[in-house]
This record gives sequence, structure tokens and C-alpha cells, in this order.
Amino acid sequence: MKTAKLIVMYPTPADVEIFEQRYEQEHVPMAVEKLAGKTRFVASLIKSSVGQEQAPFHRIAEVYFPSMQDLETCLNSPGGQETAQHAVTISTGGAPLFLTAEVESFDF
Repeated sequence: MKTAKLIVMYPTPADVEIFEQRYEQEHVPMAVEKLAGKTRFVASLIKSSVGQEQAPFHRIAEVYFPSMQDLETCLNSPGGQETAQHAVTISTGGAPLFLTAEVESFDF
């Protein structure tokens, strides 16, 4: 069964400490509260980029939904719009990249 996810990729911020504080104290609680229909939220802190001096992104967030329709409904909701705008506001290293994806999971 295919599910869906929203991927938000944040460039390296101008001030990592301030970004991390706002991300942890403001953005994650907002995402947990206001992203209706989500089934899972994964926040990754990028530590390195294989073969490169510096990774092009500082954080990558993945928000999972039962279907693409559920993801789109969330993005178009007031809570989804507010959370997306907040992501843009705190991303001081440039605009975050927003992607949507169909997800196929394989268990081994």
C-alpha cells in the first residue's frame, strides 16, 4: 500500500543555534499540533554529506500521511498553511525546499 510524505529540507541557517532553538521550541510543537492527518513525523539533523565538505541541507523533516489526498488536504488547511509559513520564516539560510512523495515500504 502506498502512503505519502511531505519532505521539508532546510538549508544551513545563518545562525545554527537560533534556528535549532526555534525549530525545537516553536516549529516541532506546531507541526505535531497542526498537521492534521499525519501518522509519523521524523526530524533529521544532517551531520555530513558523503564526498562533500559541507552538506547542502542542515535539517530534513519528513511528515507521513495515509495517502497523497490526506497530505494535500493537510497542506491546504489553515494549520498546514501556518506551519509551512513558519518553516519559511525560521529558515534563515534560504527558503526551505518542500517536496511531496509517494512512499512504498519494503520489510526485510
